[in-house]
Amino acid sequence: MPRIRMLTSVAGEGFSYRVGEEIDLPGPEATAWADGVRAELVRAEPVETPEQPTVETAARRSARRRAAPRGTS
Repeated sequence: MPRIRMLTSVAGEGFSYRVGEEIDLPGPEATAWADGVRAELVRAEPVETPEQPTVETAARRSARRRAAPRGTS
């Protein structure tokens, strides 16, 4: 959930936010509020990226060379 920091005080039915207060809002709502006048997006934590999967491979033996067939003499 995105975090925003309030730039102005805002109050309504059932909520009240002060200047400097940081709040978590759902994505679309946070984007609407973070217009640079009422609030701004906060990125307090680095964005997590999924770890790259490691591929484990077993060492392969080199192919055995077959001996050339012996000729009968």
